[in-house]
Parts: sequence; structure tokens; C-alpha cells
Amino acid sequence: MRRGRRIAVDVGDARIGVASCDPDGVLATPVETVPGRDVPAAHRRLAAIIEEYEPLEVVVGLPRSLNGGEGPAAAKVRAFAQEMAKNIAPVPVRLVDERMSTVTAAQGMRASGVKAKKGRSAIDQAAAVVILQSALETERTSGQVPGESVEAGG
Repeated sequence: MRRGRRIAVDVGDARIGVASCDPDGVLATPVETVPGRDVPAAHRRLAAIIEEYEPLEVVVGLPRSLNGGEGPAAAKVRAFAQEMAKNIAPVPVRLVDERMSTVTAAQGMRASGVKAKKGRSAIDQAAAVVILQSALETERTSGQVPGESVEAGG
């Protein structure tokens, strides 16, 4: 397991959930929810968070369908991740499968009594936590860096 903090990003149309973990990669915690409608502003805010946290890498949740295919949402996230990689280089950006992360996060929030309307931005952060925790677990059990590398687009 590589030592170093990581940042996870759950990209949505309206909001972008952000989570971080400790330098030992043990526990993922929510950071904030970035408004996602103004994409250039969202990229600026994410770059500022990354500068502040100085992570080893950034993992971005890639939404796949249950059968593993990729649709328009995945294409959008790939483009977002490419732009992000360009903005935060040399920090590496990796795409990791995020199937069910928002569902898992929402179930967890409901179980702890958070109302859906009030909890939307918290759910985005919780989804980023689920994505990061899953990536950390993958690396811990397989010894492999999780996901696929994103090249900074031109």
C-alpha cells in the first residue's frame, strides 16, 4: 500500500462530492460538495482543494451501467477527468468504477436519519467517500494501483 493522502471526486451534473483520506489510506472522510453547473468554477475549486491537500493521486468515480458498459454519463466524466488532469498536473488522476456508490451512500444516509432533500450535498460527499474507500480497499487487497490512469488532454 502506497503511503499518501488521496482525494476522491464524485462528478454529478449539479454537484461534485469530494472526499479525502489520511496519509496511511485507512479512513476516507467527506471534504465538501462543489457546485457542478459552472464547470470552469468547479475545476478551479477542485484545483484549490488539491493544492491544499497535496494528494498522492485523485480518484474519480466512473459511472458504468450494471453490466459494465459506459454511456453518456461515463463519457462526460472521462472528459471532466481529462480536464482535471490537465489542471492539476503533475498529480495523477485515475478513473475507478463507481457502480452503486451513490445508492450505497444514500442508503447509509437514510439509515442514519438524514432526509433526502437536506442530504443531497451530503450524499455527494458520502458517494465520494464510498468511491475512495473502495479504491483504498482494492489497492490494499490486490497491491495494484486502482482504476485506470487519465492522460491530461490537450
